Amino acid sequence: MEDLFSLNSKLKLEEFEFSESNFSDDDFDLASESSKENFMTKTPPTSYFQDALRRLKENKVAMVSLGFLVIVCIFAFIGPFLVKGDYTTQYRGDENLFPCLRYPFGTDKLGRDLMVRTMYGTRVSLIVGIFASLIVLVIGTAYGAISGYFGGKVDAFMMRFLDLIYSIPDVLVVILLSIGISQPMKSFVNSSTSEIAKKIGVLGPALISIFIAFGLLYWVGMARIIRGQVLMLKKQEFVTAVEALGGSKKRIIRRHLFPNCIGQVIVMTAMQIPSAIFLESFLSFLGIGVSAPMTSLGALAADALGGIYSYAYRLIIPSLLLSLMILSLNLFADGLRDALDPRLKK
Repeated sequence: MEDLFSLNSKLKLEEFEFSESNFSDDDFDLASESSKENFMTKTPPTSYFQDALRRLKENKVAMVSLGFLVIVCIFAFIGPFLVKGDYTTQYRGDENLFPCLRYPFGTDKLGRDLMVRTMYGTRVSLIVGIFASLIVLVIGTAYGAISGYFGGKVDAFMMRFLDLIYSIPDVLVVILLSIGISQPMKSFVNSSTSEIAKKIGVLGPALISIFIAFGLLYWVGMARIIRGQVLMLKKQEFVTAVEALGGSKKRIIRRHLFPNCIGQVIVMTAMQIPSAIFLESFLSFLGIGVSAPMTSLGALAADALGGIYSYAYRLIIPSLLLSLMILSLNLFADGLRDALDPRLKK
């Protein structure tokens, strides 16, 4: 037994001596820089937005939605330049035609091309959504940042003011504003020959009242989101360091707090666009939206109600386009939220 144990130890020692002889002194030298680079996997540095863009491209639903929105924008903003006539042009003898090669969407009872009117109506709805969202962006971001940063009594007073605004019915405000500014606006348009007066006359009191209502009421949600982000960020070390170095409150909000909220700002702005489009279409459907002869998707749907049994496609086309547009905007906004939120990184 002892002989077997000594034989086993001798074999292990010989094996160690044999493996040790395979190494040289050069194998234990420090690696050169070129050798290190061969074993390193280099990735180019990416910024926050570059990483968000990569994540957005990986979201197939968001990219399909974006592609559809691009097609809709081309249809609304470039399409009218590629066709004959505009939304007021009437073709005598071509009234109430069904969709055909000459009129892909058919014509209405006045002989107007419904495809051209749908182009202009989609343009109006998109413009209303974008500009209303920009109003919400500016007012809501500034209000929320100030409330969250100053805190204390200032924050308490500003939040109670938001609660007051929440209690105001928005549709009622739009209707009252439309009625209240209608007569002064007509007087201004009739007495002035400027380009501004002409554009105001085209938009009409109802559409302008929508913009005013968004400026008065619809920024509340954005303000609350930004306030919550600022309350969290102002306790971070980098804000404390800027305050210790003597940075002004205005500079801290503009240069340090707002840039760190940009992801939430973009997402909230994108989500506000479909809400504005839906409100404008709803009011136009009720007859208190855009003024004739200007049209929108809601106004087109309202005009189609008179012949819904004989010409159902007139209601289906604008309604389907409006539904798909709002759905695509919501899906794209969800994709932006997932891409811009660092907590969702994979």
